[in-house]
Amino acid sequence: MASPAYLATMPLHAITEVYGEDGLRQRFALEVARFPVPDRERLEEALELAARLHRDDRRVREPYLNHLLRVAIRIMSHYGVDDVDVIVAALLHDAVEDHPDELGGDTEAALAELAKLFNRRIADLVRSVTNPAYDPDRDRHEQYRTHVAESLDRDPWARVIKVSDFTDNGVGVIHTTGPKVHSSATKYRPLVPVFRELVARADTPLSAPAKAHIMDQLDLAESRFAAILDGPQTGEA
Repeated sequence: MASPAYLATMPLHAITEVYGEDGLRQRFALEVARFPVPDRERLEEALELAARLHRDDRRVREPYLNHLLRVAIRIMSHYGVDDVDVIVAALLHDAVEDHPDELGGDTEAALAELAKLFNRRIADLVRSVTNPAYDPDRDRHEQYRTHVAESLDRDPWARVIKVSDFTDNGVGVIHTTGPKVHSSATKYRPLVPVFRELVARADTPLSAPAKAHIMDQLDLAESRFAAILDGPQTGEA
């Protein structure tokens, strides 16, 4: 494993490629070391709950937990956010959507369990970034984009979680393989202007440098989506 000082300078996907989950866990530990002990314990509790819930989940080439770690680390390291509730919710942002049964049953029961384990604010943040049940008669991607726009419009702190999630999926699309590359670009590309507008709002609780960093990441994601969707297709001259 790299030294802590070196690990702290590495891009998150580079840590993933070189050191995997162990490296991301170490980077997470470096980020949370500055927190008071009670807050650090709560963050570690959330990480272990996320690890248990997603223990059998994978994202193409990696354990799903890697994605959750990157989303949380990005919020602390790149966005400068020390709000423990937001970081806990980032670690658990897919827990209710993917594993409601293990948290007590349906969506509402799972959210109630998170409120019991942590607090109501964390449960409400997770609610804001949890996709509702899809209507099979409507386009799935369009429903997803509508949900994102509407839920983040009313919840500024949820924007912070979702934009980190979006960055991991969008900028990180080059680390994806197979059919998911094209489907991810198709799903996420129309959201770039939505996130630009949301991040730029005065009530989005991020510093000017953090917002500028996110805008750069959105530019990068957009360029990668364009390369995937607008570039020459296989078999073309």
